[in-house]
Amino acid sequence: MATKSPDDIKQSDEWQKAVDYAITDNDIERQEKLLGYMQAAKTREYIQTATTDNIRNFAHGTGDDNPLFCDPEYARGTRWGSVIAPGMMVGQINAPMLGDAPGDDIKALRKSLWKGVHVFVSGSTWDWYRPVFPGDTIYSYNGDETSEVKTSEFSGRSVITVRKDVKINQRGEVVAVYRILRVLTERKTAAKKGKYSALEPATYTDEDIAKVDEVYAAEMVRGAETRNFDDVQVGESLGKMAKGPLTVTDVIVYHAGGYGFVPYAPTVGRLAHKNRKRIPAFYVKNEYGVPDVAQRLHWDPVWAQAIGNPMAYDYGVMRESYLWHYLNDWAGDDGVITHVHDEIRKFNYMGDVQTITGEVTGKREEGGQNLVDVKVIFTNQRGDETVRATATIALPKKGGIAMYPEVPRDLAEEAAKMMQRHWELSRKK
Repeated sequence: MATKSPDDIKQSDEWQKAVDYAITDNDIERQEKLLGYMQAAKTREYIQTATTDNIRNFAHGTGDDNPLFCDPEYARGTRWGSVIAPGMMVGQINAPMLGDAPGDDIKALRKSLWKGVHVFVSGSTWDWYRPVFPGDTIYSYNGDETSEVKTSEFSGRSVITVRKDVKINQRGEVVAVYRILRVLTERKTAAKKGKYSALEPATYTDEDIAKVDEVYAAEMVRGAETRNFDDVQVGESLGKMAKGPLTVTDVIVYHAGGYGFVPYAPTVGRLAHKNRKRIPAFYVKNEYGVPDVAQRLHWDPVWAQAIGNPMAYDYGVMRESYLWHYLNDWAGDDGVITHVHDEIRKFNYMGDVQTITGEVTGKREEGGQNLVDVKVIFTNQRGDETVRATATIALPKKGGIAMYPEVPRDLAEEAAKMMQRHWELSRKK
């Protein structure tokens, strides 16, 4: 059987079925009724408990070789006394949390909600309250906080939702709160509009690659050299970092570090067969007639082009991890990243290079902490701004120590109730 081109795929019954799902008024109304409902996350991520090995693998999956994450002997000599996980990793760790089952009304609202609609991460807000150490198991509960209908250039009608994920360790301590900005779009509308279809893949000469390599060679891990609050000046640069040119290998390595197995659970063989029965709308035949995950638009250019993109592209979460890498390289082992807000503004296509730059925008003392505010920009080789972010970093004064912030009382009480229920149900099993 001859393979099919993106245009061939668009003419097939399979493609028409895959992109025929629409955002409906009924979906929007049901989503509104679900706002504020928080439930224990019963999902089992690829990583449930942090270890020295999976922490290192996650760090390497983002290109981060900081010995604080990768070298236990080095890490024992730091203020932490051990390897700790990069902050963004806590978003990818989850053990099933026990909780009360949703009522019939919630089940009815969720049934087939957003069926066949494409979802991508467009940004997030993070607040961290403590680090993750080897041996820490992470549980979470989550729910949507807001929902807004918009019209976008790329996909026409879309829905923007913010989901709150509260991450808790086995001691019942709140580790972080992760608010995920998700964009839900209709595949058929994006494909018809083809906003980015004229973009050509980037190509590179040896000289071009050499220029990127110069940036890599100049990057520095601050590490054990303490960056003191007293020495930081408003307006100073955070330096330059490169990521790319993006390859399919980058996506594979990020997955290998632990990302991307929930909720769609791409799997192999018999497990894939069972998964197709569970969520048939997520599987679309490829050009060879084989059912494959719609998620493959991150590595399959034919499918990416069939639904309106010129090339495969990264996950927004990958660039969020790159952002944390950049910030932590600047902050050093003694600094604490307490807050990040990022906006994923454009796609990062295969072959694109991201240049990351930032600067200090403010200094303040608040709640006994010495805080530095920064802004960060990602720019690709076409000069497009693809990520815009702000962050807050706690730094020590000379002779002092930077600490994580206290967990807000209402959050601590909410988390304690959820974890108490988990423990109660655990004892009954």
